[in-house]
Amino acid sequence: MSRHPAIDDLLATRRPLPAPAERSRLRTSLALTADAVAHAIGISPAILHAWEEGHAEPQGPARGAYAYFLTHARTCAAEDPHLAPKQPAPDTSTEPLPQHTFCVLCGNPASQQVDGYPQHLTAAECAEAAAPLPALSLPKPDATPQPRIPNPRSGASHRSNTPQDLIGETVAAALAAHDGDQRQAIAALTARTIPDAMRLLDACRIGARYDIVRRPALPETLRKPSPHAPDRVWEARPDWQRPQAPDQTDPVAALNINGAYLAALKTHLPLGQLQPTDPHPHDRRRAGIHLITPSAWEHGTNLPSPLGPRLEPGPVWITESTLRLLLRLSSSKYALCDPPVIHESYTSGSTENLLEKFRTTLRDARARALDEDDTVTLEYVKALYSEFVSTTGETTSNRDLRRPDWMHIIRSQAFANLWSKAYKAYAEGLTLVKVCGADELHLQGEWRRVFQEGRDLTQVKLKDTYQVAVLYPEAEPEQQKRCNDPYIEKRRYEYAGGRYVGCRSCGGDLCTSCRTVHLAPADVPYEYNDDNLCPACR
Repeated sequence: MSRHPAIDDLLATRRPLPAPAERSRLRTSLALTADAVAHAIGISPAILHAWEEGHAEPQGPARGAYAYFLTHARTCAAEDPHLAPKQPAPDTSTEPLPQHTFCVLCGNPASQQVDGYPQHLTAAECAEAAAPLPALSLPKPDATPQPRIPNPRSGASHRSNTPQDLIGETVAAALAAHDGDQRQAIAALTARTIPDAMRLLDACRIGARYDIVRRPALPETLRKPSPHAPDRVWEARPDWQRPQAPDQTDPVAALNINGAYLAALKTHLPLGQLQPTDPHPHDRRRAGIHLITPSAWEHGTNLPSPLGPRLEPGPVWITESTLRLLLRLSSSKYALCDPPVIHESYTSGSTENLLEKFRTTLRDARARALDEDDTVTLEYVKALYSEFVSTTGETTSNRDLRRPDWMHIIRSQAFANLWSKAYKAYAEGLTLVKVCGADELHLQGEWRRVFQEGRDLTQVKLKDTYQVAVLYPEAEPEQQKRCNDPYIEKRRYEYAGGRYVGCRSCGGDLCTSCRTVHLAPADVPYEYNDDNLCPACR
């Protein structure tokens, strides 16, 4: 046994590996299936196939285990020359597809699937599929409309119902089951939103171009160290308040962004399993998670950082949504920061329209419920998209879909959308006071000339109006402070021969007339010390 196992493990991670074709030959020469080798190494068969075809290279601890296997496989094959002619057992991880679908590696049609993921088996097949096809002389289509056949790949049975019908019929059935009681119907509907959301998603995916890979193998970064601990991905949730009180005394408008998570469903989502990818340059046709070192943010006085309130220095794992925002802000159009340094990337082929029909169905149902003042449907739709986003990464709540990469990316997109609205207000001359959560934007100025008020997804809603002193008490002169305690009582003290009125809650001196303005003893002239009056009440 080696005296230095840690050094042996470190050197194993840097051991050069054979060429991709040689890796596959060594495995097949020992009559080993991809399933058996992948299970021994601790990876999925799809990752092993990617290594053998040259689409990806092993990283981290798995590289050392794979190098150890290849070294001993070569030794075994050399010791027994009769092993080479043997044919490997059937590889159950690779099987033909009933019809052509799209490869998760190159995005072109493929007829095979590996471990449930449609893809080409070799790099040559990917290149051949990408070559342009010769022009064909097609016959003129028949004018007679043909019946639409649902795509059997979606796994959903054929129904005559449209997605909108599913929402309307579910709400109607809930109201009928509870004799029209809206509160009970809302409670019953929100209790079943997860299976209903997945059923609606299946209905929206009928005839779609891409299939959804529902439970891919996850990179180590997306795995929770314990059931109650988060993974290592930073979502850049904003929590910013202006460091110093603004100069203006105008009231602050607290705005709410309507349907923040619903609008965030339109984002670049990875289609298949995340694979190690060369981060240089950043490929906008792919999406995933990235390990970056962000640049310094020098505009914290007037603008929140797009990375959120992260205090720890050094590298951090972020999502595709946050990376695209940082790259956009580092472009010549904005020039607000330097581009981040990307160290590692785990990505897959992506599309921005994967959940588009799901999103538009919920959007239209929400708009119709607002027009008809339908509270039950409105609450049901809100629960559908919010629960869909929050449970996508949880195996116990949503057993049909496990995509924590989607959950992080959608949340980060909502935060990036909020930051973009904050920057729009700043660029239009409004004063940012507070930006927090996924949908809160607090501004000073004529905000209605920048944002349209309403309840549509493209509009904002006014939640509250308050004075700057609520957030910055030290900015208000002492005599202008107001006590927020509604139960103000008189309390008299003997002070230098005079009587003063105090607030039972805060101990400050109050005007005996309006009982709201705080007064210091020096502010009360001697002739008024029996009854303390503020200048406005004298």
